[in-house]
Amino acid sequence: MGFSFDFSSLINLAYIIASILFIYGLKMLGRAETARRGNLVSATGMLLAVVVTLLSGGLSFTWILVGLVVGSAVGVVAARSVQMTAMPEMVALFNGSGGLASLLVGWAEYLREPDVPIATALPIVLAVLIGGIAFTGSVVAFGKLAGRLPGRPMLFRGQQPINAGILAAAAILGLIFILAPASNYSLFLIVIFASLVLGVLAVIPIGGADMPIVISLLNSYSGLAASAAGFILENNVLIVAGSLVGASGLILTQIMCKSMNRSLSNVLFSGFGASVTSGASAVEGEVKALSSEDAYFILEASRSVIFVPGYGMAVAQAQHVVRELADLLEENGAEVRYAIHPVAGRMPGHMNVLLAEANVPYEQLVEPEDVNPSMATIDVAVVIGANDVVNPAAREDQTSPLYGMPIINVDEARTVFVLKRSMNPGFSGVENPLFFKENTRMLFGDAKQTISSLVSEFKEALAA
Repeated sequence: MGFSFDFSSLINLAYIIASILFIYGLKMLGRAETARRGNLVSATGMLLAVVVTLLSGGLSFTWILVGLVVGSAVGVVAARSVQMTAMPEMVALFNGSGGLASLLVGWAEYLREPDVPIATALPIVLAVLIGGIAFTGSVVAFGKLAGRLPGRPMLFRGQQPINAGILAAAAILGLIFILAPASNYSLFLIVIFASLVLGVLAVIPIGGADMPIVISLLNSYSGLAASAAGFILENNVLIVAGSLVGASGLILTQIMCKSMNRSLSNVLFSGFGASVTSGASAVEGEVKALSSEDAYFILEASRSVIFVPGYGMAVAQAQHVVRELADLLEENGAEVRYAIHPVAGRMPGHMNVLLAEANVPYEQLVEPEDVNPSMATIDVAVVIGANDVVNPAAREDQTSPLYGMPIINVDEARTVFVLKRSMNPGFSGVENPLFFKENTRMLFGDAKQTISSLVSEFKEALAA
């Protein structure tokens, strides 16, 4: 008996290989030292999936080539021109683009064949509904992150019932559409409109401090929409890829919520940050400023230093000079580490990305639970633009909005340097009593310039 192997079997085999590469690459992303290789492995799997799909036949390459050229041009320009400080906004747009693509796939497939069976009509509605929410929600997140929309929660009376009503109406209309898709195009358009409106209304009441969680959740939405699009197109690799993105996004969202000691419902519906100081105890004490020259003498005598980066480091683009200062401290005999809080910055892993750009050794990056037990032995903790993730009110003040949130206990170090432009609170707007602690010294000014001054002091001392 002969062995037959048709082209469709070859395509499915390639899809299986691509799916394995996705899963293996995703697993490699779980460790900092293998993350880059994991990214390449996953990208190879996607390249294989795209090439096999294009070779499967029945496609017009004219518009595919146009999209390929335009998309590649935009991607290259964005990758080369977007600053690391704007990376969260770019990630938000990526999520939105994925959601919009799934919405358009569902819409186009319905227009191509309106009289589709229920098995196809259902994923069309899901792709449109979830994709629309992901698209406009990501656009709003982009606006908040870029400062083009207010970072504070935007609330109005009856907001939650209105959102619930829109979602319920979209679900009911979608169900009616599924039962008779060919004769209910108007209902389909209403579902599209409702999804776009719901995406806006779902994100505007979420404050800037919760943007890392929102980005994770919207990333999950875009993956679920892509998976629904895979069912529409009967494309197995798209189903797998979308499911991986959706599941990993949900897991990451849960991790971020745990890092803030808050539930997802609290993040989505509480309007955290709308009244930022309500109920919090008044912060009292005297701020003690320090010059770079005096800070140098303290650092020069230190044998253990921990850097705690925050969004201020990203704004100042200070990651490279921070690495340079760390190298000089190590040459001087100090042990140097970087404490990274999971929600520091404006997107998951924001600080890790910045420090990786500066080639900071992976083994020097530690999480709060790894460093907090030994914080009292640290000579100097250098806080660079971080606010909420080092706020001791989360541990000490039961009236604080941050109470219960796990933080990096830098206030327990022997000396704390806080690098800030001013005394303004963090993105959540909560006052930080760390600034008034006896062991805290404030270094006001641009973080990059301040660190550069410290680097110059060390170099001059070494040259003498």
